[in-house]
Amino acid sequence: MTSVTVVEKITAEAPGSVTEIEDQELQRIPGVNIDDRLRMVPGFSLFRRSSSVVANPTTQGVSLRGVGSTGASRTLVLRDGIPLNDPFGGWVYWTRVSADQVDRVEVSRGASTSVFGDRAMSGVVALFSREPERHRLQASYEAGNRDTHNLSAGYSNLWGNFATTFQARAFTTDGYYIISEADRGPVDTKANLRFAGGDTKLDWLRGRDRLSFQFDVLAEERDNGTVLQYNSTSLGMIGASYSREWNRDSMSAYAYHMRQEFRASFSSITADRTSERLTLLQTVPAEATGGAAMVRHSGSRWRGVFGGDFQRVEGYSKEQVFPSGSRVGGGDLLQHGVFGQADFSAGPAKLFLGARHHFTGQDSRFFSPSAGITAGRGPWRARGSVYRSFRAPTLNELYREFRVGNAVTLANPNLKPEALFGAEAGIDYVGESRRAGVTFYRNELTDLITNVTLSVAPNLITRQRQNASAALARGVEVDVRQRWRSWQFDAGYLFADSRFATGERLPQIPKHQGSAQLTFMGHNTIAAAGFRSNGAQFEDDLNSFVLPGFAVAHFSMRQRIASNVWAQFAIENLFDREYVVGQSPTALIGAPRLWRVGLRWDGRLR
Repeated sequence: MTSVTVVEKITAEAPGSVTEIEDQELQRIPGVNIDDRLRMVPGFSLFRRSSSVVANPTTQGVSLRGVGSTGASRTLVLRDGIPLNDPFGGWVYWTRVSADQVDRVEVSRGASTSVFGDRAMSGVVALFSREPERHRLQASYEAGNRDTHNLSAGYSNLWGNFATTFQARAFTTDGYYIISEADRGPVDTKANLRFAGGDTKLDWLRGRDRLSFQFDVLAEERDNGTVLQYNSTSLGMIGASYSREWNRDSMSAYAYHMRQEFRASFSSITADRTSERLTLLQTVPAEATGGAAMVRHSGSRWRGVFGGDFQRVEGYSKEQVFPSGSRVGGGDLLQHGVFGQADFSAGPAKLFLGARHHFTGQDSRFFSPSAGITAGRGPWRARGSVYRSFRAPTLNELYREFRVGNAVTLANPNLKPEALFGAEAGIDYVGESRRAGVTFYRNELTDLITNVTLSVAPNLITRQRQNASAALARGVEVDVRQRWRSWQFDAGYLFADSRFATGERLPQIPKHQGSAQLTFMGHNTIAAAGFRSNGAQFEDDLNSFVLPGFAVAHFSMRQRIASNVWAQFAIENLFDREYVVGQSPTALIGAPRLWRVGLRWDGRLR
């Protein structure tokens, strides 16, 4: 956990690999939610490489650099400094954030900064909201195939020392079948999504002081692809933050409280998919309280940030097991830590030193140091860093059982925290019209939490979350941008070789990921075409279920029809490619061709 101040002032010049996406760039990438658009970033993916449009929320944890072998996120996701990771399970409700309210996104890969807590084991995704403007209105409506409707509206205003921002969104789609037509049976239905949410932010600004209050609500419902399987979520969050600046120093603090309830059903399906029976009903209430405080110094020769943070989580999995029986698992987890990071300038070089001392509710203590260096002149910069990070098991991994198709994964209350020791080196070129970077990394993992296969039967696969003795993740990242006149070309690539000590590859991690996009930016017309690709990967720890590689193309276009009014069109999976995202053991397929057309207003009312 950390504040916006830290991300803006420290991460932006850290010796790690950082990708920044401005709001206009984000709008050019088709996608309903933010995660769909971030999949153009090298190495970014969700568990089971699916989309939050139809994926179960528990699979929406973020993977960076081939570290995430389970649905739990090993990447911290922040919005204006406040964590968006689910307190019970670590996954992310991407429906909470509308792309229309995001000013920019920073994706920091690698645990090269010590100011973030245990959820940042493989990196940080930081979302920054638009600053309020006087009488600013944004509203859009899209309709698409599969009875899709997407409505979003936002308003901000300034008067005196006060500012207000409101954002609301509603979405519905009939979705699509997640089982191929050849395997489909009478029990299969379309996986769909319905949600509504909004947030309100109140700011008091006076001189160098800023006090903010934020309120966030979400309600969503999903049918998960069969008659008897569904899930729903209700969530509410309240947060407050304060910051003050002096000439070379500043301080900031925030606190938040979140409550939610997740409900889900699971079933057993016959091999011919002609019938299913209810096996489990779950209700998972959880709440979290957290906060952080820090001070920052910006001198002529050195800069630093020092502070502390905490988070307390309480949650339970209340289960009705069929044909009879019930169980309850859960508890609470308190984590807190102190951290510091500083950088020192010496000519063209800059040295980074950081450390975190962290305490978990399992009476575990972790010391996470980091060190790095950058050096360069002109457009060239070389960088390197070493770091140690960790992640405590979530309450979900400790206490909640779940089922996907005929694959059951058991909880494990005896899990130990996992640890990572890593190093990376890279070189960047940043010119007026050209940008390129390459990064080599190596991460050694101990006690990695993964889903271990216990038994395989024709109608039931049983797995359990366990600590693997060791694993190694290494790879290469490449990021390129070229601009000329009204055109821009972006491309990225990740090679990730992630293996257990026994030699098997980590599940859900492809060796190859790539993306490219060509964009035309005229005064009244903006158009973009591109593709993303994933190499083959494995579903399970035994490497017995192979998910083949795939590539899908997309296109989007915006045309100005009045001063503040745009017509927009977007299409995903342009050639309607069928591709596999999971096996349970029946193959689960990704999104077919999806298109949307609509209107957008963005400007001042007066």
